[in-house]
Amino acid sequence: MWNDENRPRYNRDKLRYPSDLTDKEWSQVEGMIPPAKRGGRRRAVNVREVVNGVMYVLSTGCAWRYVPRDLPPSGTLYGYLQRWAYDGTLDNLHYELYQKCREQAEREASPTACIIDSQSVKSAEKGGPASIRKAMMRGRKSAARSAISWSIPRAC
Repeated sequence: MWNDENRPRYNRDKLRYPSDLTDKEWSQVEGMIPPAKRGGRRRAVNVREVVNGVMYVLSTGCAWRYVPRDLPPSGTLYGYLQRWAYDGTLDNLHYELYQKCREQAEREASPTACIIDSQSVKSAEKGGPASIRKAMMRGRKSAARSAISWSIPRAC
């Protein structure tokens, strides 16, 4: 709730970018980031800066090539994001933070109820390919779509 007591807690004016993690936020996330792989070169990048860079791209929606110069290179950020998505780090982060938020709100760590709206029930009742929206399906190519295709003989 936005009140005089909570407002300073969420103030991000002193951070470099509003998407940067505060020290308290980083302390909760730091232990969930996997350590560097054994062998090979030492990790040369600051992982907190990588997380800040990924958060910057995700919060602003900017293209990777427009990442500010004071953050790690966009290729590094993209590589870490892909690696963390592949190895399940992002899913683990989401799950752990979700549970902490629920416990902080004095709720059980996992919800005991779910909400189903009438639209979901209608589409589930139909079942099969009929429940897939046509806009989401890949279009089929037809030979009749192009006038050129009629003039070129097919080799079968």
